[in-house]
Amino acid sequence: MKNLTQTICLLLLVVGSSFAQQEKGIIGKNNWLNNWTEFKPNHIEHGEPTQILSGNITQDTKLTKRDTYLLLGNVFVTDSTTLTIEPGTVIIGDFKTNGTLIISKGSKIMAEGEETDPIIFTSNRSVKKEGDWGGIFILGDAPINKFGNASSVNYGLQPSSFNNISYGGSNPQSNSGVLKYVRIEFAGKRTKDFGYFNSLTLAGVGSKTLIENVMVSYSDGNSFNIIGGVVNLEKVVSFRSKSNDYEFNFGTQCNIRNSLAIRSPYVSGSNGSRCMYVASYDKKEEVDFSKKSTSVKAENLTLINVSENLDSDIKVGLVREALYIAENAALDISKSVISGFNPAVIIDKNVQINAQNLDLMKFSDMYFNNCKGNIFTEHDSNNADLENWYGNRSFFNVYSKGSDAETFIDVKNSSRRPDFRLRINKIIASNAIEIED
Repeated sequence: MKNLTQTICLLLLVVGSSFAQQEKGIIGKNNWLNNWTEFKPNHIEHGEPTQILSGNITQDTKLTKRDTYLLLGNVFVTDSTTLTIEPGTVIIGDFKTNGTLIISKGSKIMAEGEETDPIIFTSNRSVKKEGDWGGIFILGDAPINKFGNASSVNYGLQPSSFNNISYGGSNPQSNSGVLKYVRIEFAGKRTKDFGYFNSLTLAGVGSKTLIENVMVSYSDGNSFNIIGGVVNLEKVVSFRSKSNDYEFNFGTQCNIRNSLAIRSPYVSGSNGSRCMYVASYDKKEEVDFSKKSTSVKAENLTLINVSENLDSDIKVGLVREALYIAENAALDISKSVISGFNPAVIIDKNVQINAQNLDLMKFSDMYFNNCKGNIFTEHDSNNADLENWYGNRSFFNVYSKGSDAETFIDVKNSSRRPDFRLRINKIIASNAIEIED
């Protein structure tokens, strides 16, 4: 009888879970933001640096937790070298010299922190702000769609060899190392001649590179800037970026899963910013159309704009769209939450709304919450066709007007560990069900 009761309860839970659709947005039995993330990094002091990193690192090198390191100027890891970083190590980017770490093509970074002992990249200023230092570049030899299948990062970096800033190639499975349980704070410095750096740039990075449990916070440039390559992202977080949270361009083939972007209407760059920007090029003449266009497959994302007064912020123009899809780019997003935007999605004005292009832009099992409009073509207020298409029952999309407190478990946790998992009918977004004896 006990087993029969448990079986019936399990079936009811499964059926109830299916109707409640609690597996949208970020998922997990527990709040996976616990322990390793930090939502108030400007309150943390890391002490003075004890070691300096500068110039080229040309031999395998290990950074240890017992030291605090200062990135002085452009620091290149070159010559097929591996840079290993112990859990709990702190690396500080220098403000005056725009401290920047570049993992050159053929080299690796092995930055594998632990949930209770993450690796931290942060600012050396006493009052920390967005854009205090350059950020991290990881350059690989996976394909891009530019002519010649190769390019370089041109941010005014001063390499000893051009090869140290080049990326792209023919190896989609290339391995540039590991970033796991890593925080990158206050990066993305603006330069006079080369614009904004980005906190984490992945250029031509291959599928064997592990990017997991990485948090970027208070970035002046894009939080995650992905240029070509074949990239897998899981449990990555962008918090209060002034630019785009996730930008995909130049033939990126990306799977992003169980990840989060938290925007604020009071933190945005002069050019505006979005949670996701998906494009295949900046200028058509830059790319080879015989190569793959950008294609992003996203599952279980939570994209949220946290506002004290959303209606007022929308009226004064502080809130814009969560997603922007440019022409000749593909996005397949499912089981995700978009909450508090104006509107949820904008499709580039050059994209013709026809069967072929709609097949490149898939929205299914979505939870659109508290957005002023859902999916629009740029500069066109008549979105009836798009609403009818994506509102079809076969896509299983849901539309709601719930407040943050009703929609999420705890977005304003005073203990610095908020919980952005979805709450529907008080059922937590989880892909695990347990029955106790």
